[in-house]
Amino acid sequence: MERKDFETWLDNISVTFLSLTDLQKNETLDHLISLSGAVQLRHLSNNLETLLKRDFLKLLPLELSFYLLKWLDPQTLLTCCLVSKQWNKVISACTEVWQTACKNLGWQIDDSVQDALHWKKVYLKAILRMKQLEDHEAFETSSLIGHSARVYALYYKDGLLCTGSDDLSAKLWDVSTGQCIYGIQTHTCAAVKFDEQKLVTGSFDNTVACWEWSSGARTQHFRGHTGAVFSVDYNDELDILVSGSADFTVKVWALSAGTCLNTLTGHTEWVTKVVLQKCKVRSLLHSPGDYILLSADKYEIKIWPIGREINCKCLKTLSVSEDRSICLQPRLHFDGKYIVCSSALGLYQWDFASYDILRVIKTPEVANLALLGFGDVFALLFDNRYLYIMDLRTESLISRWPLPEYRKSKRGSSFLAGEASWLNGLDGHNDTGLVFATSMPDHSIHLVLWKEHG
Repeated sequence: MERKDFETWLDNISVTFLSLTDLQKNETLDHLISLSGAVQLRHLSNNLETLLKRDFLKLLPLELSFYLLKWLDPQTLLTCCLVSKQWNKVISACTEVWQTACKNLGWQIDDSVQDALHWKKVYLKAILRMKQLEDHEAFETSSLIGHSARVYALYYKDGLLCTGSDDLSAKLWDVSTGQCIYGIQTHTCAAVKFDEQKLVTGSFDNTVACWEWSSGARTQHFRGHTGAVFSVDYNDELDILVSGSADFTVKVWALSAGTCLNTLTGHTEWVTKVVLQKCKVRSLLHSPGDYILLSADKYEIKIWPIGREINCKCLKTLSVSEDRSICLQPRLHFDGKYIVCSSALGLYQWDFASYDILRVIKTPEVANLALLGFGDVFALLFDNRYLYIMDLRTESLISRWPLPEYRKSKRGSSFLAGEASWLNGLDGHNDTGLVFATSMPDHSIHLVLWKEHG
């Protein structure tokens, strides 16, 4: 058939074909296929794949592709990345998808970083770390050996761990290397806190002392308590030191002069914890930037305003039971916005602006968990056998790590949490260093540390 005649015939057939019903069109195609040979069938097969299997990620505008991808879970997206180079390129470029995936894992997100490939890599790193936590493979252990008597006091800051012992010494350790940087002669230590220049110790001899690291000299000696001093805190800006004692009092001292400025009364049990912290919220009783002192005993947490004016009165007393039937654990978290303490009933979180209880977190699967650290995303808890990580968004325990038979202390100072920034969300860099430290019956210090990423 001549080309011109063929085109005329094809036009007539096309008009007729378009006028048919769907069923008639299907019958016509079936008949034509039955008349076709191998060449025609191969041609049909090649063109049908192009017509029917359309690559929507390649054909759609990028914005629409990103919108569709947001409906898929991260594991499915990772599988889709294996389909083709084009799919991998488009999926990896969807910043919002990977940022959201990281947030859902409890990771901190810096929205200023818009490199999409960066966030996919962060997610892959995050999923690995979370799997290590679930499989109890995220940590490793180490020990510090050097004291010759029981270690009662521990304090951690910026990679350095201070230990105070009944051997009348305090030591400063580099956690990463296990090396002792300083070792000075002191009194028996029940509590310690330090900075680069000095060490402050609370003692079973009822006194508080300030020591110079470089020389080991005692620069101040604070006398006045009539019971052991279980907790100390200080602020150089205010030139104030506070101490909590078994004599049921909290004392406020001039840090540089060594004189007692005030004695705060009202506790009816040993004061096992004092915390000096800036307030970050406004209420009828305080403003952001005000310094606040918290003191805790077996049943109550007392809140005191403190600053350059020293004559302060208790603002509020918090407890979990009016009849004192429920004891508080000797651990206290205060970040200027929230107060958190553990008890036999669970974790209690108070809003510092209103003093109302925001929530009580109970762990029916594990009773009597003690608090070590509390953040926006995670909490670090422990009991006699395990160290636990709780996801505060679901209030579920997501990981645990076995602990040895450590030295028990009712005051809670012979064990502590290490780095705390990861509790507000992992970011791929803050899951390093010390997680937990406790003193052992053989006078060593048992360390739990983050294991390096695999």
